[in-house]
Amino acid sequence: MYIQYYKERSEFLKREMEFKVYGHAGPVCLAFSCEGGRFYDWEDRGLVGSLGFLIDAGRLRLVCADSIDGESWLADGEGRARAEMQERWFCWLTRELAPRVHEVCGLPKDEKLLTAGISLGAGHAANLYLRRPDLFGGAVCLSGSYTARGWFGDYADDLTLRNSPADYLRLVSAARLAEFTGPFLLCCGQGPYEDRFLSETKAFAASLDAKQLPVSVDLWGADVTHDWPWWQKELAVLFPRMLDALAALKTE
Repeated sequence: MYIQYYKERSEFLKREMEFKVYGHAGPVCLAFSCEGGRFYDWEDRGLVGSLGFLIDAGRLRLVCADSIDGESWLADGEGRARAEMQERWFCWLTRELAPRVHEVCGLPKDEKLLTAGISLGAGHAANLYLRRPDLFGGAVCLSGSYTARGWFGDYADDLTLRNSPADYLRLVSAARLAEFTGPFLLCCGQGPYEDRFLSETKAFAASLDAKQLPVSVDLWGADVTHDWPWWQKELAVLFPRMLDALAALKTE
């Protein structure tokens, strides 16, 4: 497998940020770990390996990005500072990392990226797709948390709303909804430690359906836990489905 590692300065975050690229050809997916995760988690925890059959075949490239969750969603302290840190990270992703990924992967400027994530990372992926459909053309979200309320407590402001797809979805206009044409896949288990994430997945899916935004929802069995071995299996099922959906859109 062809792998590239980068550590580059972000002007939005005023620090060096790390990311890793897996694969040599195919659509490019920006991927996120669970809360507090690092760019190497997908590799260390077997998620890259579970998609190796697609990556090695040139059907997919993964870009695993670092988070700053420990300074935003997971941090203690004043809510506004945490929300501002999250928004600066979002700006790094969309205004610095996304163009850099296009450059590194040799993509045309108008080619959209995909995005994927697990747990809180699934919320990040959904947020990217819904806030920037000009940059992202599909998302796979596993065992996701889609609102800032469970992480910021009673604190709420304009920035927490901007990063809470389950909350701002009601404000999205019909014209904006027409921009979402790519595959949007949600998945969650129904076993141990999935209770909160299952509830959020169902509520988010209902809100998407009410907005008539195309979404596919997979609820796996009562034995499926909130853990890496199951996420490996889910990704191996869902990514081929997403790639097939993208191929079908191109032929329309």
